[in-house]
Amino acid sequence: MNKRALGSEMEAGAAEFLQSRGVKIIEKNLRCRAGEVDLVGIDRDCLVFFEVKWRRSTYSGDPSEAVDFRKQARICRVSDHYRMMHQKLALLQLRFDVIAMDEKEIKWIKNAFDYIGSGF
Repeated sequence: MNKRALGSEMEAGAAEFLQSRGVKIIEKNLRCRAGEVDLVGIDRDCLVFFEVKWRRSTYSGDPSEAVDFRKQARICRVSDHYRMMHQKLALLQLRFDVIAMDEKEIKWIKNAFDYIGSGF
């Protein structure tokens, strides 16, 4: 299985996991000029942008460690674009979560990082 197919399979598994816990998934593989976000959902009163990271094992570290500052900033830029395009959803509280997966478990890290503004 190639990396893209595996990534799609892991994102689908993460979406199922989140839906089973009450999250309404409203976007998958959201892409715009600012970048890409794996999943967008609504969890209670929050608009949540999810980054899904998968590793075969934790030998190289926890999957969540792969969401570095540059990736976080890119996700925040995508969230800015998305909220401008969907102004009713922009009224919801904003949150950034990470779904870290390996062959043994799925970890849902709520509030994985804070919003990083563009600084202008």
